Amino acid sequence: MSDATDDPFDLLVIGGGINGAGIAADAALRGFSVALVEQADLASGTSSASSKLIHGGLRYLEYGEFRLVRKALKERARLLSLAPHLIKPLRFRLPHEPHLRAVPLIRLGLFLYDHLAMRGSLPGSAGVDMERDEAFLKPDFKRGFDYSDAWVDDARLVVMNAIAAREAGASIMTRTMATGAHRHGKHWHLAVRDLETGSEGTLRGRALVNASGPWLGQVSDRIEGSAPTPVRLVAGSHIIVPRFASSEHAYILQHADGRIVFAIPYLDRFTLVGTTDRAYSGDPAAVSASEEEISYLLDIIGHYFREAPKRADVVATYAGVRPLIGDESTPAAALSRDYSLRLEGGKGEPPLLTILGGKITTYRVLAEEAVDKLAETVNDRRRGRTATTPLPGGDIGSFEAGMAAITAKYPWVAETTVERLVHAYGSRADAILNGAEGPAGLGTHFGADLYEAEVRHLINAEWAKSTDDILWRRTKLGLSLSDTEVATLKGWIDAFRKRL
Repeated sequence: MSDATDDPFDLLVIGGGINGAGIAADAALRGFSVALVEQADLASGTSSASSKLIHGGLRYLEYGEFRLVRKALKERARLLSLAPHLIKPLRFRLPHEPHLRAVPLIRLGLFLYDHLAMRGSLPGSAGVDMERDEAFLKPDFKRGFDYSDAWVDDARLVVMNAIAAREAGASIMTRTMATGAHRHGKHWHLAVRDLETGSEGTLRGRALVNASGPWLGQVSDRIEGSAPTPVRLVAGSHIIVPRFASSEHAYILQHADGRIVFAIPYLDRFTLVGTTDRAYSGDPAAVSASEEEISYLLDIIGHYFREAPKRADVVATYAGVRPLIGDESTPAAALSRDYSLRLEGGKGEPPLLTILGGKITTYRVLAEEAVDKLAETVNDRRRGRTATTPLPGGDIGSFEAGMAAITAKYPWVAETTVERLVHAYGSRADAILNGAEGPAGLGTHFGADLYEAEVRHLINAEWAKSTDDILWRRTKLGLSLSDTEVATLKGWIDAFRKRL
């Protein structure tokens, strides 16, 4: 409970995923005092189990969600400028199958997609002669289309928002569970427990936000007076396989059941394939990719590609649970990815705001609207700043400029390492290298390009406490270290943290 104080906060936030971290950042940048509690690691749930895309959602046009697509495309352009280190343009290729969607329908959808986006933000769509320009797909596919969207390091996007919040004065408490909340006078009293030490305490706040994602119902049950949460839990799974297709663009594939599956270049040598949609009712922390889902994804890849991976080629899988808005009669794939903000509390009572639904692309505007809504309850006119404030490390101008600056200062660092560090830290990559004149200056080498200097930084400055925090969320090096190297890293982390 070292981050807690006896003074009341303006805002208490439950949940350290993208929505909770985004709300904390927006509120703190306006000058509100904020405390965020997260029961595990930042982005340890749905926010690190996405398809890693900042996109408008081309397929949402089929369901008539034009407002959502327009909002998402506007945010895509904005986020590309605010976080050029974490988000990069990505060209998508859509092979055409006549019996699934007609050419005029696809052209109409792409036309709308281009025109709903901000002009000039990314290249528009175009037709593709597959026989001439595509070497990886089976020869049956004669024509197709290209269009633009963007890739994002989802977990680091969450961490950078948390850092932005902390640097603006917020208290960020990970491994801290919200065990109960009730109104008392003008304040919320939020009972919390440090899950590492077992210590307990109470935070007081003038407003409370439930941004706990798939844990929404469980957390709502602990909040006195909270209404039931009308969301459906939908699990989505991904597989990671060795690169089998172009590294220049991703693929958007139409399945015979109407679903869309992405095949996306991932890291230097892999392809990320997903996602699925299935109803889920278990513990969100225990979700995993089923064999049925793995087969489903492999089957669609095998349908399209000449040299498709088999089950033995799958090097990793992951799954996440999305809390979506909709009734039981709507198929999981057709549920809206839009969000809803539910404000509760009578006159004179401290407000409770519950975040329902949402997608990573629209997290910033969701956060802005959420804090606007809370500010209205106390007639506070401070305006949000996240629309114009780069995320930490995002002030590099462009990714290429960031690469050039680090390369000039550290010519001994391999280009692939510079690329990874700039993608992860942007202008703050220098904090990792910290004047080192060679690898020896970075301390213990754990494997791949991971050194003690970076691990120290992640523990001291980014709330990392375990190998999973470091390898799977903050560095994406989980596929690059051997079991022996991971064990060595774990031993070092345990010893280092004991000395803190």
